[in-house]
Amino acid sequence: MFSNVTLRVLEVLSYGLIILLGLGLLAIVVLFVVDRTQTHDAIRRNYPVIGRFRGWFSTLGEFFRQYFFAMDREELPFNRAQRHWIEEAGKGEGNTRAFGSTRNLAVPGTPIFMNAAFPPLDDQFASTEPMVIGPHARAPFVARSIFNLSGMSYGAISKPAVRALSRGCAQAGIWMNTGEGGLSPYHLEGGCDIVFQMGTAKFGVRDESGRLDDDKLRAVAANPQVRMIEIKLAQGAKPGKGGILPAAKISPEIAAIRGLTPGQDGISPNRHAEVDDWDDLLDFIAHVREVSGLPTGIKMVLGTSDVWVAFFDKIVARGAASAPDFITIDGGEGGTGASPMPLMDLVGMSIREALPRLADLRNAHGLRDRIRIVASGKLVTPGDVAWALCAGADFVTSARGFMFSLGCIQALKCNRNTCPTGITTHDPRLQKGLVVAEKKDRVAHYANSVMKEVETIAHSVGVSEPRLMRRRHVRIVQADGTSVPLDKLFPPQVPAA
Repeated sequence: MFSNVTLRVLEVLSYGLIILLGLGLLAIVVLFVVDRTQTHDAIRRNYPVIGRFRGWFSTLGEFFRQYFFAMDREELPFNRAQRHWIEEAGKGEGNTRAFGSTRNLAVPGTPIFMNAAFPPLDDQFASTEPMVIGPHARAPFVARSIFNLSGMSYGAISKPAVRALSRGCAQAGIWMNTGEGGLSPYHLEGGCDIVFQMGTAKFGVRDESGRLDDDKLRAVAANPQVRMIEIKLAQGAKPGKGGILPAAKISPEIAAIRGLTPGQDGISPNRHAEVDDWDDLLDFIAHVREVSGLPTGIKMVLGTSDVWVAFFDKIVARGAASAPDFITIDGGEGGTGASPMPLMDLVGMSIREALPRLADLRNAHGLRDRIRIVASGKLVTPGDVAWALCAGADFVTSARGFMFSLGCIQALKCNRNTCPTGITTHDPRLQKGLVVAEKKDRVAHYANSVMKEVETIAHSVGVSEPRLMRRRHVRIVQADGTSVPLDKLFPPQVPAA
């Protein structure tokens, strides 16, 4: 027999269950009335309550596809195999695999490196030599690494993310690009080399009207860690449109660094007001280089290589000293924290086509040793970097690869201030998940792993160091499953060394 206490407990539980059922029925009735009377969603209006499941399932579908249904090499913009390699590289663990490759080598566009019959012996293998950028600047930059950090602004990414990247870059001996959001104390914290990116809004070096302030530029350039100036004309994810920083991500500190008003979206102009033609661009480059004393280059996206012929013709007419010290070429597949979908999906030439075309323009005008080419745009693995060097790049930069090394899970929440890993949010609660002391090591391990594996590929194709790789060393898979050497698809404009 049940005791009185037991019966009392059962009675309370039954009353509680009845109350919960009543509240549930009341909630359904309220949702039914709300859905039937609202006018903006036809599904919910025609199928009250039940119609809500469509929205929930659509939201959850993104999660289930990523973790349960998509194969390792199916996801976009980056697949699970790529993210897993970066994760393992960031941990400093071995990246060897067993059994066989999961990559489908018949997919058009796949690069296949041509192994040499008699590769260099181990004692004939060398690391990549440093390269000078900006010999005509007052303070040329001797860049140590072929693989570096691309532009990510403080504001677009969080304070702990910038701090971890700064320390990790210093540890790996690579440069860090500030992005267009200005130079913050957190970029300088690790002691790494800095490339200051000047966007169209001139954040950090602007006057009250948004024009370039030479005194502020001199002040930035006077910092010994700042080694180059990159004038951003366009980026791959949104060519023809300036940067977008939502007001929710603009703290008083970020506003002060950029020169913005808190509470307002930070919108950059779609181009530099000082530059209307090629002559203006070369004049602007020369002015920035003279004021700063630093190597000065541009970041751009090719829509077509034809219009840039005039730019290189102008350089030849003026003399090689007038050239930008480097050109960062971003592909249409490049990333960003916020961009209109039509620009992200449909505008800008892919880096796979743009890079060899730009290198050909430079080389055909006799500027191979004057202008350094920096390739950017979805180049995150050793194979990507090795391909870019074969195609004509002198350096490669990556942003999203380093985000993965910080712990990015590709949640696609960069523009909402709700990043669950603390990388692109300014919510203090979410930022606590990103531990700088641990993540800096992962940044350094990732960079070093990429460089080590690129050197391994170079060794395999028969050269002693990565920058000696040429287009003849890589084949590109075609639609019929056969492969063609890259130097046949893009014949070099000057004889390859």
